[in-house]
Amino acid sequence: MANLSCSLIEHGRIKTTLAKARALRPAIEKLITLAKKAHLSEDSARKVHYRRLAISRLRNKKAVSKLFDELVDQFTGRNGGYTRIYKLALPRLGDAADMALIEFVEEAPKKKAKKKKSTAKKKKETPKTDVEEKADAVSEDTSVEPEAVSEVTESKPDETPSEAQVVAEETSNSDIDDSSAEEPSKESK
Repeated sequence: MANLSCSLIEHGRIKTTLAKARALRPAIEKLITLAKKAHLSEDSARKVHYRRLAISRLRNKKAVSKLFDELVDQFTGRNGGYTRIYKLALPRLGDAADMALIEFVEEAPKKKAKKKKSTAKKKKETPKTDVEEKADAVSEDTSVEPEAVSEVTESKPDETPSEAQVVAEETSNSDIDDSSAEEPSKESK
């Protein structure tokens, strides 16, 4: 039972025969109860005592430290029923023994996973806005020339639109007059 218990603690889920899974369930739940007692205890001597009891049953210090330091937080709110057994449909090929999955009941990590997904979406949105801000900054730098043109037209607020059109027509007419004046002189030469 010690090796099965250590494997379950390390991996969180193991595939074994149905008989072994049913025998493992009470053993692992007693170990989780020891870890909970140690977690709730204020006396450091009691904590060490419970840890040593678990080491004597598991014979693996790494598995005990993982159980007492990491996994115990999941089970502090539960009064039992720390494991779940699923009976698998297909028997083992060699001897046709019924197979099963045994795993820890995990309610708290599923809620945390949902929160992580929502924060991941927020993180993905912030780089997009940064890219958009950079694109806006680049477009503002390239739009300096049109601003200068608009400043020139805005610098004459006294003029009405009709006067501006008249001035524009006069300049275009003067360009035409200049070109027509040059052409006859070329012909005369």
